[in-house]
Amino acid sequence: MDGIIPLWKEKGMTSHDCVFKLRKILQTKKVGHTGTLDPDVEGVLPICIGRATKLAEYITDEGKTYEATVTIGTATTTEDASGEVVAEKEITETILPIDIEKVAKAFVGEIEQIPPMYSAVKVNGRKLYEYARAGIDVERPKRTVNIYAIELLKPFVSISPEHNTFNIRIKCGKGTYIRTLAVMIGEKLGYPAHMSELKRTQSGIFKEEQCFTLDEIEVLRAKEEEASFLYPLEDGLSDMPQQHISELIHEKVLNGVVLPEQFIKERNKGRVALLYKNKLTAIYVKHPERRDFWKPEKVIELREGKLN
Repeated sequence: MDGIIPLWKEKGMTSHDCVFKLRKILQTKKVGHTGTLDPDVEGVLPICIGRATKLAEYITDEGKTYEATVTIGTATTTEDASGEVVAEKEITETILPIDIEKVAKAFVGEIEQIPPMYSAVKVNGRKLYEYARAGIDVERPKRTVNIYAIELLKPFVSISPEHNTFNIRIKCGKGTYIRTLAVMIGEKLGYPAHMSELKRTQSGIFKEEQCFTLDEIEVLRAKEEEASFLYPLEDGLSDMPQQHISELIHEKVLNGVVLPEQFIKERNKGRVALLYKNKLTAIYVKHPERRDFWKPEKVIELREGKLN
């Protein structure tokens, strides 16, 4: 069984919980997720099965879309609704939707973020949340992330003493902390803030409407209808240039041969997925030492009779 499942992760579960349950449902050990979603977050979580696990890092790198609720007036230890309140400020003014959106859109582009203490980012070999739980304060490394678009979602309601939340949709690159973005937007509005709800509506090419819950997958698996929820490997590489190759090149690629650049047509991004008869065979990258040559980063397809 090889392919990608667009799973809808429900609230209350970790990404690892989903992998564990799918291993039991599908009766296979080769299951991997493509980037964690916090237990309180629901949304699109592509799951790699079989040989597709070799693609997990590439799928993780693809763009994501989120819908978040930002609460103004209070900040928390975790930057979301699960943490303890650490700062409060009474709302005494009215902030119009047009002004909220203007402030939010100022973050579109390449920005720097400091990961929250309650995150899985590692410092000196330990995860930040381990330091946080032990009450140890450590310096957190800044990271550069890309925000492609931010828009204010309906209903368009002003921030006021009577109403302290608004909803936004964010399209972003890998590594973006939406809860940290919520805090940053709040600061620009002049208030402490936190992310009170979050939903991931798209990951790579996979959208909310394509997803299956664990219960739905279990039912389809019992009916032996795996094809309905299992997408081909090629669908997981939507952002990567793809090139079809001849039978002669296919034989070389299966053996992991370094290829002269003349055989690579899609050179712009320094990485290309090679397909033979519409089937993903390998991923090649520019050779770091030999000019005008490309080398295999991963050979995905197996020769007949060879075990994975």
